[in-house]
Amino acid sequence: MHNLISFDIDGTLEVGEPRGSITMDFVRAVQRGGYIIGSCSDRPLSYQQKIWQEHQITVDFTVLKQNLDDVKARFQAATYTHIGDGAADEYYALKSGFRFIEIDTMEWLTWREHILSMDSGEW
Repeated sequence: MHNLISFDIDGTLEVGEPRGSITMDFVRAVQRGGYIIGSCSDRPLSYQQKIWQEHQITVDFTVLKQNLDDVKARFQAATYTHIGDGAADEYYALKSGFRFIEIDTMEWLTWREHILSMDSGEW
């Protein structure tokens, strides 16, 4: 069974406003690792989808933050994780039964290194 990762956009991804520290190459590495991936943001779905299309990444889902529980209902996964930068991310992640990892913390750095060590793709 696959693991699922949900990414916030603003303050989390390098393409967010403000920019975050997660590169689109890292998102690709997560996807190559067999994860179910997508975004959960305050941004409209059309905006989220446009970002992924511009970076040629096919995601499994795009949802608004308050609908993160719909992702869990839609996908059967071994683990559910949401990565974000604020209290709203944490609130909706925990409310929906996701593990929350705050960007740019020690937990994030440890998790990131684990993912990168599993990825054999080109950077």
